[in-house]
Amino acid sequence: MLVRYFAAARAAAGTDSETVPLDGPAAPTRREVECLLAARHPQPPSGQPPLAQVLARSSFLLDGVACPDPRTPIGPDAVLDVLPPFSGG
Repeated sequence: MLVRYFAAARAAAGTDSETVPLDGPAAPTRREVECLLAARHPQPPSGQPPLAQVLARSSFLLDGVACPDPRTPIGPDAVLDVLPPFSGG
């Protein structure tokens, strides 16, 4: 799965994107992917909030479509965009 980070999420993760292998017999939920991402980036760059904190207030796009339900399964070839709140909105 490809994860693309924007704005504060990019700063907290320390990268603009990453490929995350999803192993296992069942597709993980969006919430499980959030936990996986937070575990992959436990220490934010200096001066940035932890990624887990940013993820908790972010919106997500799954293959270009809004993904508000944290129980949505995420497939291994998916693209997940992490969109934190932007200034003014």
